Amino acid sequence: MDDKYAAAFELIMNAGNAKSKALMAVEAAREFQFEEAEGYLKEAEEDMRKAHQSQFDMIQEEANGSPVEVNIILVHAQDHLTMAMMARDNAEEFINLYRVIKELKEGK
Repeated sequence: MDDKYAAAFELIMNAGNAKSKALMAVEAAREFQFEEAEGYLKEAEEDMRKAHQSQFDMIQEEANGSPVEVNIILVHAQDHLTMAMMARDNAEEFINLYRVIKELKEGK
C-alpha cells in the first residue's frame, strides 16, 4: 500500500468502527439494555480517539511543512469521521430517549 494512503485508511477503519459501535449502542438501548449501550458508546469513543489521532497526525505533518496530498481517499476518510461523530452524537440522544420511553412504559 502506498504510504500516502496509510493514514487515510487508518482514519476510515477507526471512524467506521466508531460508527458501527454507536449504532450497536442504539440497538442495545432499543432493548432497554442501557449498560450494554453505554459500553458500546465507550468503545466508540476509543475508536473515535484513534481516528482523531490519525487526523491530528496529518494536520501536524502539514503544519511542520510536509504537505499532505489531498486525494479522494483522504476526502472519503474525512467524510467517514464526520459521519462517525454524528452517529455517536445521535446515539447519545437515542439512548436518552429510550430511557424516557422505558420510564413511561413503567409508569414512572
